Amino acid sequence: MKLWGGRFKQEESKLMEDFNSSLSFDKRLYREDVKGSIAHVSMLVKSGILKKEEGKVISDGLAGLLEDIEAGRLEIGGDYEDIHSFMESNLIKRIGDLGKKLHTARSRNDQVAVDMRMFAKDNAKMLEGELQELLDTIKKLADANNVIMPGYTHLQRAQVVTFKHHMMAYYSMFSRDKKRIANAIEILDESPLGCCALAGTTYDIDRKHTAKELGFKKPVENFMDGVSDRDYLLELCSCFSIIMMHMSRLSEELILWSSQEFKFINMSDEFSTGSSIMPQKKNPDAAELIRGKTGRVYGSLISLLTTIKGLPLAYNKDMQEDKEQFFDSLDTVTACIRVMSGMLSTLKVNSENMKKAVKYGFLNATEVADYLVNKGVAFRDAHGIVGEIVIYCEDKGCAIEELSLDEFKRFNPVFENDIFEFIDYDNILKKGIKKYL
Repeated sequence: MKLWGGRFKQEESKLMEDFNSSLSFDKRLYREDVKGSIAHVSMLVKSGILKKEEGKVISDGLAGLLEDIEAGRLEIGGDYEDIHSFMESNLIKRIGDLGKKLHTARSRNDQVAVDMRMFAKDNAKMLEGELQELLDTIKKLADANNVIMPGYTHLQRAQVVTFKHHMMAYYSMFSRDKKRIANAIEILDESPLGCCALAGTTYDIDRKHTAKELGFKKPVENFMDGVSDRDYLLELCSCFSIIMMHMSRLSEELILWSSQEFKFINMSDEFSTGSSIMPQKKNPDAAELIRGKTGRVYGSLISLLTTIKGLPLAYNKDMQEDKEQFFDSLDTVTACIRVMSGMLSTLKVNSENMKKAVKYGFLNATEVADYLVNKGVAFRDAHGIVGEIVIYCEDKGCAIEELSLDEFKRFNPVFENDIFEFIDYDNILKKGIKKYL
């Protein structure tokens, strides 16, 4: 059964029928479709458009459909155009012609719009929870490993930091991501139900009632915008892309740190794979897949932006293309967050290797320059002096702190014994990062 066709003389081509169908992917909206329809029926009864007894039969029929789908007694499929026609057709089969009254004062345009908003809102809230799990995992890992390590710029050892401070940088990133998701939910929290096709309906309906029933803070203000707005999907896909960018950056560091060249961390076997030819290999494939899937999520965002960019108001069939992109982006980012949480909760930190990297990275060179400045040397002159000290240490094969006071004085006579306390790494941390923790 089609929900349209009265003005057509010819049957739809089978080719067009298949091309037009969205049931294979929008069947995912079956819960939202039932929920939205029950709220719509409640409003029709309240507004006197349906009798109370009619509303009960239709609502019970819809609830029965949902129950049977959830229990596996009714499979979503067949030659239906979309989830909306599937639901309405099966409702009519169950309760008869009364089911045909369900669509009174409603269009598929506002029906799909409200379904997608509910789906997006509920799953965005779910993702907030997943992000909080990730944040908790990062915090736990950071607190358990407050050990010194090199901090990098240009992927070159720069200054001493702690593993905790490094990981808490990602905590800050994912905290912002969670706020972005919350902000997107706040903006999308309006109901388009009652907009109908684009200009409302002549029936005296109560849009505030359906908005309240469905958990929205209010109805949308403009009907044309209500049925054609996909900003909330674009915003969420943008949030997903930023989340993936942050996870990709973290994945890149985990991949580097787990290499034999770094040996800063050991990845759990649970989130690693091996080689079919090289038995010694332990590959950080979980992190690599997260890094790779980032491009996939970016692609969904760009696809959606491109789909929407040239559309006139109001609804256009192009908008059917929003679902697959959003669903895939949502599924991908959710899976990646869960894998990242698992990966971080099981990895081991090699603190001794991190300390060794600090020792021979001249990471207290900046502090030597600061020491000279405190003794009255101009910073530019101090910078040049310390550069010469680093060259000297490289040639000698030692760390700066291993120099004797006499060696320091060769470069400038202002050096005294207090230089050793000044450039001690624990003291550097106390003066720098630790006082902000």
